[in-house]
Amino acid sequence: MTTTSERVSGPPARQVSPRVSQSVFDGSRLRVVLLVDVYDGAQQQFLEAYELLCNQVASVPGHVSDQLCQSIENPSQWLITSEWESAPPFLAWVNSEEHVRMVEPLHSCVRDTRSLRFHIVRETGSPAPDAESKRRLQASPRIGDGLIRHALTFTVKPGSEEKVAKILADYASPEPKVDDSTRLCRTSLFMHGNRVVRAIEVRGDLLAALRHVARQPEVRAVEEAINPYLEQDRDLDDPESARVFFTRAALPAVHHVTLEQQDPQEERHALSYPVRPGRGMRLAEALARQDETAADDPRSPILRSTIFQRDDVVVRLIDVRGGLAAADPALALGLQDPGQLAELTTFRIDASAPRHGEFARCIERARMDLVTDRRSPEA
Repeated sequence: MTTTSERVSGPPARQVSPRVSQSVFDGSRLRVVLLVDVYDGAQQQFLEAYELLCNQVASVPGHVSDQLCQSIENPSQWLITSEWESAPPFLAWVNSEEHVRMVEPLHSCVRDTRSLRFHIVRETGSPAPDAESKRRLQASPRIGDGLIRHALTFTVKPGSEEKVAKILADYASPEPKVDDSTRLCRTSLFMHGNRVVRAIEVRGDLLAALRHVARQPEVRAVEEAINPYLEQDRDLDDPESARVFFTRAALPAVHHVTLEQQDPQEERHALSYPVRPGRGMRLAEALARQDETAADDPRSPILRSTIFQRDDVVVRLIDVRGGLAAADPALALGLQDPGQLAELTTFRIDASAPRHGEFARCIERARMDLVTDRRSPEA
């Protein structure tokens, strides 16, 4: 079972930068809402599967409570709500192999699901909260830019990297308009060794956008073309095989910060960090704290930063003023403390060597190769 440390799940030590529009690391309690559409006639089967799942979830660290509700208007519509001490323990569980196995009995009776996650900002109707519970509410609303950020990651067979990169670069962009309220804005695809990371920015409904992309002939052809090179087999014609693959490929955004400025010479880069086993969440939190501090420094070369994390895969997508080569490598790396580097990653810093050169070497080791970066018109 994947767990998180008290250091990760506890409340932050200081006020969050107002430029942070997304973060799972502020220590607030989390409310998860799962909308479920059950096949007609499968309600009892679904209830039995839920009761088994509920007993298992009760022992997961960070879980507080859950409720199962059935629509008073449509018996096929169900709602599962759960409360967690904070977001990190929930994400550690929902992204684990244990979760994949745990929810498997639900699939045969469920037509569709939709998961929503919310930090608790205010609550009423309960006894006066003590100081500790007050501290575990989100202090203030976050101000975003209207974009939802998400990534997918998978690995390909060693030796196939060049072929895969060519396939992923040479395809026609899908139609950016999903519907009247949803639009694909940007897709950035990177490779690091045999790992592929595809980061997308969507305005509107992320789930609708992902389904829209999956149906596009151009994208489907690319997905079929890379199938022989994947380390994890999949059959896109088999809904269960495709679901399991994309569930494991999901790389959630856990933190985003942006400055209120643009730079015509800014460049987009991605860094893949060599994480010490079991320390992915702690590394993502450390990077988030550094990016919060940098966002309040007008000298920072980082205009925007998004941290994606799942287990020990940590990728940081950054838009850099003037390009990566001109930036202070310690600031660009996001970790300036050699001790923290050694604790959370396999980077090695020679204390007797020039600081600039040592951090530049780490940047070079972490930097991912850009395969394609596409913006839709009107994005």
